[in-house]
Amino acid sequence: MDPYNAGWLSILPPVIAVVLALKTKEVYSSLLVGILTGTCIYTVGMGHGNVVVGSVEVAFKTMVTKFDLNIVMFCSMLGALVCVIALAGGARAYGKWATSRIKGRRSAMFSTSLLGAFIFIDDYFNCLTVGTVMRPITDARKISRAKLAYIIDSTAAPVCIIAPISSWAAAVGSNLKATKAFDNELAAFTAMIPWNFYALLCLLLVILISLVRLDFGPMLAAERRAMQGNDSTVQRSGKDETLDANDRGTVCDMLVPILSLIVCATLALLYVGGYWGEDAKYHSIGAAFGNTEAGPALVLGSFGALVVAFAMFVGRGLLSLKSFMEGMLRGVQAMVPANLILVLAWGISGVCRDLLQTPQFISTLVSPDTAFVGALLPAVIFIIAGFLSFSTGTAWGTFGIMIPIVVSVAQAIDPAAGSPLVVISLSATLAGSVFGDHCSPISDTTVLSSAGSGCIHIEHVSTQLPYALLTAASALAGYIVAGLTYNWALSLGAALLVLFSVLCVLHFGHGKAEASAQSK
Repeated sequence: MDPYNAGWLSILPPVIAVVLALKTKEVYSSLLVGILTGTCIYTVGMGHGNVVVGSVEVAFKTMVTKFDLNIVMFCSMLGALVCVIALAGGARAYGKWATSRIKGRRSAMFSTSLLGAFIFIDDYFNCLTVGTVMRPITDARKISRAKLAYIIDSTAAPVCIIAPISSWAAAVGSNLKATKAFDNELAAFTAMIPWNFYALLCLLLVILISLVRLDFGPMLAAERRAMQGNDSTVQRSGKDETLDANDRGTVCDMLVPILSLIVCATLALLYVGGYWGEDAKYHSIGAAFGNTEAGPALVLGSFGALVVAFAMFVGRGLLSLKSFMEGMLRGVQAMVPANLILVLAWGISGVCRDLLQTPQFISTLVSPDTAFVGALLPAVIFIIAGFLSFSTGTAWGTFGIMIPIVVSVAQAIDPAAGSPLVVISLSATLAGSVFGDHCSPISDTTVLSSAGSGCIHIEHVSTQLPYALLTAASALAGYIVAGLTYNWALSLGAALLVLFSVLCVLHFGHGKAEASAQSK
């Protein structure tokens, strides 16, 4: 289908979908209305005769075109793995073991944060694995599923974007290479890490909230309900898989399949990247990670973990062949809601990116001919990248579009050799892309964080949004100072000042409100 340049109308579909989702608390119909809005604009713009039939036809064609079978298979097989682990008794045994050692809420949240930071290879893998491992522990400590989803989401993309060896670093490196502005893409990426204020502040805020009671907004209400034993953010999926769990399961029945998933996925990423292939230029870990594709590799890794689980559980008689296969089916069924949201999210993203040309409209706001003052460039780029990523639900697509533009703009404003403006502006691009992806309800990572934590998707979006906006405002202050001074310490100090000031105000305000309520 030929694209149609819809101008400002191209941002209507995601805006309508987000507003409807937050208003109705129902994400499926909201996404579908957003898709149909976009395809209606496209059908009218292209002059097709029957607007109603044409809009529906284009909507389903787009969803089929953007459908990523690898990610759906990975999510389904991971759901199957989680279910058979539970049926074998591994999850129950691990939960008892972990809760006897992780005594409090703080240690449970902090352990979740550390595990999220440890799995930095890929954000999809991070979201579902951390949720699988930590959900029994956080449930036992009466931590809301919304809080678990927030911790997972805030240690997925933010960790991957500052890890030199990750699927995200590889994607950024390939875009940097295309600009021919750097001799060494890895060195350029590494130089951007200290300036990626959004990612750094995300991780800092997660640690602070894990160790200190600094909740606010909808998250505070969710945490209070969870403490009272009434966590309304839990995604109910029918029968509890642990009800008929084998009582002979051990901690190893939980840990070994998960560790095998990590090992198999890592080896599969190298394999798909050509590490053992015929082309010698990919025979290094860095080159192989730069050439890999996450989707096919994660499918291979999850299949390998299922094979290990089958050998452990059926081989030892914990599960019969029939019960193992039935457990796999139940696990796949439990992932249907997440897979459906993914399909709809891909659909609205495809409508905006491919049909209505949203990225092209946004990119016109930043071009070499635009008379931006150099001092404001990093802050403006951060805002635009965040809006584009939020609207399309993809950080990768955003920095793929923005990086070439940002390099040319920064070099045009400050052509001096070795000018830090290029590095700062590119860091703002990556940070804005992660910000938009982090709080967008149509982002893959947001959807998978909800699925991994077992949280209702729209509850995850609404409870996480205030934290993401606070972090973004703090990062924006840092980029304003960075554009004025090129001084990293001052810029980070400004960002931290805004972050801590707002947190203190919110904490004091909530404390005063609680004291007033108790006195009445």
